[in-house]
Amino acid sequence: MTETVTPMMAQYLDLKQGYPDAILFYRMGDFYEMFFDDAVAAAAALDIALTKRGKHLGNDIAMCGVPVHSAEGYLLTLIRKGFRVAVCEQMEDPAEAKKRGSKSVVHRDVVRLVTPGTLTEDTLLDARRHNFLAAIAQVRDITALAWVDISTGALRVMECPVLNLGPELARLSPKEVLIADGTEPEFRDIVEDAGGSLTPLGRSAFDSTQGEKRLCDIFAVGSLDAFGSFSRAEVAALAGLAAYLEITQKGNLPLLRPPVQEQRAAIMQIDAATRRSLELTQTMAGGRAGSLLDAIDRTVTAAGARLLDRRLSAPSRRMGVITARQDAVAALCDNSAMTADLREQLRSVHDLDRALSRLALERGGPRDMAAIRNTIGQAAILHQTLSKAELPDLLATAQRDLIGQDELLALLDAALVAEPPLLARDGGFIAPGYDEALDAARQLRDEGRSVIAQMQAEFIKHTGINALKIKHNNVLGYFIETTAAHADRMLAPPLSDTFIHRQTTANQVRFTTVELNEIESRILNAGGEALDIEKRLYSNLSAQILSHQAALGQLARAIAEIDLAASFAHMARQDGWVRPVIDDSRAFHIIGGRHPVVEEALRKSGTPFVANDCELTETPIWLLTGPNMAGKSTYLRQNALIAVLAQIGAFVPAASAHIGIVSQIFSRVGASDDLARGRSTFMVEMVETAAILNQADDRALVILDEIGRGTATYDGLSIAWATLEHLHDVNRCRALFATHYHEMSSLSAKLDGVDNATVSVKEWDGDVIFLHEVKKGTADRSYGVQVARLAGLPPVVVARAKVVLEALEKGEREGGTARRAVIDDLPLFAATPPAPAHAPVKQSMIEDRLRDIMPDDLTPKDALALVYELRELLSGTGK
Repeated sequence: MTETVTPMMAQYLDLKQGYPDAILFYRMGDFYEMFFDDAVAAAAALDIALTKRGKHLGNDIAMCGVPVHSAEGYLLTLIRKGFRVAVCEQMEDPAEAKKRGSKSVVHRDVVRLVTPGTLTEDTLLDARRHNFLAAIAQVRDITALAWVDISTGALRVMECPVLNLGPELARLSPKEVLIADGTEPEFRDIVEDAGGSLTPLGRSAFDSTQGEKRLCDIFAVGSLDAFGSFSRAEVAALAGLAAYLEITQKGNLPLLRPPVQEQRAAIMQIDAATRRSLELTQTMAGGRAGSLLDAIDRTVTAAGARLLDRRLSAPSRRMGVITARQDAVAALCDNSAMTADLREQLRSVHDLDRALSRLALERGGPRDMAAIRNTIGQAAILHQTLSKAELPDLLATAQRDLIGQDELLALLDAALVAEPPLLARDGGFIAPGYDEALDAARQLRDEGRSVIAQMQAEFIKHTGINALKIKHNNVLGYFIETTAAHADRMLAPPLSDTFIHRQTTANQVRFTTVELNEIESRILNAGGEALDIEKRLYSNLSAQILSHQAALGQLARAIAEIDLAASFAHMARQDGWVRPVIDDSRAFHIIGGRHPVVEEALRKSGTPFVANDCELTETPIWLLTGPNMAGKSTYLRQNALIAVLAQIGAFVPAASAHIGIVSQIFSRVGASDDLARGRSTFMVEMVETAAILNQADDRALVILDEIGRGTATYDGLSIAWATLEHLHDVNRCRALFATHYHEMSSLSAKLDGVDNATVSVKEWDGDVIFLHEVKKGTADRSYGVQVARLAGLPPVVVARAKVVLEALEKGEREGGTARRAVIDDLPLFAATPPAPAHAPVKQSMIEDRLRDIMPDDLTPKDALALVYELRELLSGTGK
């Protein structure tokens, strides 16, 4: 017997063929259904029930589904787990399909391919971070990188050698990266290291000639020269993005800003390892909490937060740009009252960029329009507040961009209710009085009963029959009903000319009229008519808004600029940060510098942060010694972070700062193995160190911690020694070099550009106290045994370590042969008789005395006498 495939399943299989690598969300009424392998995979990923629906080729058809109204949450889960989702919608009313016959299937089609880099819904995105889709293209020997956030329209491109793709992708953290088919082996590791998913496209998508025509059509220009002079590789990368957006959005392109060409030379270069080490935007564990971004983000708008994220990821190297940003912060810092007003007013601002993008993709709603309306109105208030002071150029430009949308504001004010619904399909968002036809339809829809009651009164007056009533049921609709006693009058002329007999029951006779039929039709259709009118008005309003997208984009950027400057000013005043001096010298002079993240954490516990100086102007390399836990790593990082903050235009956590432009920052502080690539911790350390020595220029800032610690002592010392010499003689950069190899301190006498510094500690009663103060000089020892004691090693292990240390130090003083003899003669730990299971612990005299005291029995005089007695015991004069 031949198995028959149902028309609906045939439609599903036909649609699925076009998207073999995606899960197909197949719309069936109020659910998105999934079948076959898609259902099995989705049910497991979403933790939902797996059922079945009929058979195919003799096997049960697996099925699962999710409600349409809550589909976004399920979409996000699937995307985060690495799936792509093709969303298939019903393209017609099921009633229309029924008219074609009982076997007709509702027409469906895929309207969107959802991928990690093409999300636009608020519920699927982090409002305070970009969601970048990137593309890598190669034309001959030139490689280019382009990236877009379709939720905001930001589009940028740059030439980028393959060697630098890793650092750039680490900066952008794209969720998805497009490459040409066949190049996966070349780019897979680079993309995955940056946390993105790899998506190959046909090579034709990156054709620069056809791509240029496509881009010109998108931006409605005759040539891309209007936006800059792009190389063929850059055009190819932009073309790849455009082609992919046409595929995933089914031709409904997002609202893209004109492409901006970036130059790598204009921004501070920070490689992926350094970003992880400095924890600029996320911690090594992968979260935002505890990062520099988290510590300094005082912005109150989503656009301002995204701008901070971008700037922190790419500090500027242009003096003019940095100075303009500093001037804006300084102006607001000097006017705290105005800054407070601005920050309060900014809290009422909405996310213009994402609202515009949703409208352009037809995924928006009336609330997006209301958000745009409200933000335009709030921008006028911001403009008025800024007019109270003389502004530097950056703020003055932003202020000008806040106004100029009065016409659009008036339109939206007149058209929209104060609090519209989320979806246009719900209706009720157009304000009364805006459209006469809509008002009439709404009146008929909402006041149908009063219209019928008025008609009933007119019929009673016309017939003189007080018992006449207009009623309604689902079979006849509206009808006129009277008793049989009065029916004869209505069936006879002249009333029979108006009233048409419909039905006779046992006690009642029912009539209708032409006028009643017309009113009934209008009442029944009024709701649908009102909704149709609102949908038409929604489309018109959307078109009007999008026609102002360029000016609204400028407004959004102005709001972000003001928010960021105000947040920096607020932070500077609140936390005591200062404006750094930035110039083109090689200076690096920090007085009273502090680690912004650590200080923020300590502030919450009420603990003050110990500030420290750093002077790399005259001697560009400091060799830093001191024990573990003393704060060397914190000191290294804080100076790198101060440089980053200075070059994003912020004030810095210090008493004063003078920094010559830093071209690159390299950090190798801490390391872990990379088992996936077969690299040990030491290998990772050496790879990162090699990258620094091969790339750092004379304007770089390098921070290194414990180079060579992962191998034998003399191997490690020799590597650290040679590395420091290379930084001094070849790279000629500014550097902080922390080490436990005290032998290296002698290099300061041999290299003019090296100075010694140490982190101060004190010993007290066998314990080590960390002062966290950095001063010139060298550490006398590492205090490793004391730190081990603080860490909680068993006392017998600590005691044994002291014995071994003393023996090793004695041998060191007596020379290599003597050291070997001392070590050979040292008895093994295993040879030492073990302590009794419950051996009594010898107590000090003070502890013995306290053990005999009963505090509740002491008088005040006795307690005072006890304090003096204990003090004498402590000084050794007591008995």
